[in-house]
Amino acid sequence: MNTEFVQNWFSQVKKGTLSYIILIILNEKEYYGYELVQEIKIHTTLEVAEGTLYPLLNRLKTEGIVDSKWVEQESGIPRKYYTLTDSGKATLTEMKKIWSALGTAIHKIEK
Repeated sequence: MNTEFVQNWFSQVKKGTLSYIILIILNEKEYYGYELVQEIKIHTTLEVAEGTLYPLLNRLKTEGIVDSKWVEQESGIPRKYYTLTDSGKATLTEMKKIWSALGTAIHKIEK
C-alpha cells in the first residue's frame, strides 16, 4: 500500500466534504465554533482544527450560505454563533442530491 498516497487522498476528501458536514450540522440548530468542532468529532472521525474551521466559516459567510451573530455570555466572553441562511438551506438540499448520486455511482462501480 502507498501510505502517502492514501493520506493525501484522505486529506483531499476531508477538504472536499467538510463544508457539507458543517452545513448538515448547522441545519439542526445554531452553534458556536468550539461547539461545532465538538459536533464534528462526535459524528465523524475527522479532526478539525480551528485554523481550518474559522476560515471555512468565513468563506461560507461571504458566500451567503451561513450567517453569524455575537451572543453575550454570563461568563463575559461573547460567542459567535453560526446558522444557515435560506440560501444555505437550499445549497444543502442540492448538495444532498449530489452526494446521494455520487454515493450511488461509487457503489455501482465497487460491485
